[in-house]
Amino acid sequence: MAKGKIKVQTENIFPIIKKFLYSDHEIFLRELIANATDATKKLHALASMGDFKGEVGDDTIEIILDKKAKTLTVRDRGIGMSQEEIKKYINQIAFSGAEEFVNKFKDQAESSNIIGKFGLGFYSSFMVAERVEILSKNYQDEPAAHWECDGSPEYLLKEGKKESRGTDIILHIAEDSLEFLEEARINTLLNKYCKFMPVAIKFGEKSDWLDNKEGKKDKDGNIEKEEIKVDNIINNPSPAWTKTPSSLEDEDYKNFYRELYPMNFEEPLFHIHLNVDYPFNLTGILYFPRIKPNMEVQRDKIQLYSRQVFITDSVEGIVPDFLTLLHGVIDSPDIPLNVSRSYLQSDGAVKKISNHISKKVADKLEELFKKDREDFEKKWDDIKVFIEYGMLSDEKFFERAQKFALYKTTEGKYYTLEELQEAIKPLQTDKDDKLVVLYSNNVESQHSYIQSAKEKGYQVIVLDSPLTAHLVGRLEQQIEKSTFARIDADTIDKLINKDENIPSKLSDEEKDKLKPVIEEVVDKEKFTVQFESMNETDQPMTIVQPEFMRRMKDMQAVGGGGMAMFGNMPDSYNLVVNVNHPIVSKMLNEADADKQKQIAKQTADLALLSQNMLRGEELTNFIKRSIELI
Repeated sequence: MAKGKIKVQTENIFPIIKKFLYSDHEIFLRELIANATDATKKLHALASMGDFKGEVGDDTIEIILDKKAKTLTVRDRGIGMSQEEIKKYINQIAFSGAEEFVNKFKDQAESSNIIGKFGLGFYSSFMVAERVEILSKNYQDEPAAHWECDGSPEYLLKEGKKESRGTDIILHIAEDSLEFLEEARINTLLNKYCKFMPVAIKFGEKSDWLDNKEGKKDKDGNIEKEEIKVDNIINNPSPAWTKTPSSLEDEDYKNFYRELYPMNFEEPLFHIHLNVDYPFNLTGILYFPRIKPNMEVQRDKIQLYSRQVFITDSVEGIVPDFLTLLHGVIDSPDIPLNVSRSYLQSDGAVKKISNHISKKVADKLEELFKKDREDFEKKWDDIKVFIEYGMLSDEKFFERAQKFALYKTTEGKYYTLEELQEAIKPLQTDKDDKLVVLYSNNVESQHSYIQSAKEKGYQVIVLDSPLTAHLVGRLEQQIEKSTFARIDADTIDKLINKDENIPSKLSDEEKDKLKPVIEEVVDKEKFTVQFESMNETDQPMTIVQPEFMRRMKDMQAVGGGGMAMFGNMPDSYNLVVNVNHPIVSKMLNEADADKQKQIAKQTADLALLSQNMLRGEELTNFIKRSIELI
């Protein structure tokens, strides 16, 4: 047996850093600005504890682009470093000065705002730079330090020339990374990663217009404006989610939404302000957008932050899948500023946060429901797809949603699931003591079926989202001895079978005689002709689509595992003939075969027309026949 220590060749470190440290090379700017923010926060922490007696002064972080010199500089006015500190924190890869600072002052509240942990962020600069310089002067006014490295294990450290406190990180951009010398590119990165960093960040100057000092007026008598140059501060150091909910008004939340999504002109329905300090730290604001029934909504609208440092807006697998339909911000110091999204997805802290966010969203929805049910009902159609998605994808959310998930009837009345059961149980329980929940996915096209149900005193709920097929299956599991049936799945007396037999006016022989006449005028591949004893006032022919096959096809259409076989099958329908209707008797007794066929065709086409299934030439011929009959 042999024991020893694995040796790492320093010559191999920088190539690895350059290629593999971060999945996106552009992340270097975020890392350097995060370090500058840490340096500034450390200075504030020392000042608050009395360990720094000087003036903090202007603590703005500055990004300086020099295209001619091919340099990009990140300048801070923070704590700074001496030569000894550079040796300690820069020359030892993965030795985190931020982590050491937090551990040293862990009982001081201010130190908890420090971002960095791993000490690798600085070295991300070598992903885009062929040479990096550090010019730094620490807060204790020791001689400035100048460090330089060309991406090899060799470095130069000497006394530098710098009068003011703080650090300049000067990147000499490599030939394969010249894109980072473009102002537009840097602007994009600053907006993406640093929009809400907790220290002001300056990138050049911008124009502003003020009244001229002499008070000169234009021809209309208005004071003329003069252009001045001001610092271009690219970030908001105090975004809404960092404030207490009690300090914000509705308009503040709307303004912050516009700040997050300046090109989204549709206001959200409502928001949830997350503010958790146990069992982990979590803040954020989630907005509910209007979600279309077909679930056409832009994902990747939740931005993930760690202490106001942007991590990613690709949060699938990091937050519950159904929450990706929401917009907003989630910020937690327990989320690592990591290089890999796959690592984030498997991180234990992230999984706990994900579960907790789901709970907080459910709690907020329940609170809104209880506080103002009428207003909640008004918003229901805009949020129901989101809630249904959550109920299907998150078992715990499904359980919590029973308190606020609503089911709207075709009459516009809203029930919770428990209320719905109580309301329909007396009339909609069949002969086998099974509760039958009738639903419609299109109130207009299924109007005649709904009307038949209403005539019997039945209530029909509206379930018209793409998730309906999956949802009703889940709800059937939830409600003991129940079944959900779409209103056009069969005749109403078959959907809720009360075992009430209506005598038939036709014998079996007469049905057998009539069946081939009707089959001749419909597509036998698509329609199965059935005879039923119904009331004379019911339709002479009705088209129904059996629940099981249609539901399986619907589930397959939106991703139902194991349902692919049903998606390839053609649609099939039953043409139900009401043997007690006078038109059917007239059809049977018609001696002229052509006239008999014409009655069958016209009646079958009426059934097709009622379901918007009569189109093209068939519809044209139907209209011609109808005019001739009139």
